[in-house]
Amino acid sequence: MRTLFLALALLSITACSFVGFPGVYKINVEQGNILDTEKIEQLEIGMSRRQVRFIMGTPLVQDSFNQDRWDYTHVIRNGRNLILEEQLTLYFDGDKLASMEGDILETLAARAEAAALVLEAQEAVVDENSTEED
Repeated sequence: MRTLFLALALLSITACSFVGFPGVYKINVEQGNILDTEKIEQLEIGMSRRQVRFIMGTPLVQDSFNQDRWDYTHVIRNGRNLILEEQLTLYFDGDKLASMEGDILETLAARAEAAALVLEAQEAVVDENSTEED
């Protein structure tokens, strides 16, 4: 009888983690550095560490073995679900910003390309309308 009770208690405790509680609200949790596109666009190769820190803030991760690398990470989760993850890595040569990489840069490049296409289409419409009026 004791073994059956212990097995039933163990089963009921572990069942809670698999099912979850219905109707429980889970808030979005933001962690890391918020990567603002306006701030990232201000970064230029050759800037000093102090200028970069002024624009971007203190990096989330500063590698103690590699002082020339700063990692900025932004994560938004809802419970266990990952909603958004962005990363920006800055590399320095001495005191100067040498290069940048990360998925946020690809997003910025895609946005810039889309904006250029929209601007080009708008200019084509304006040119077409001006030739029709003449």
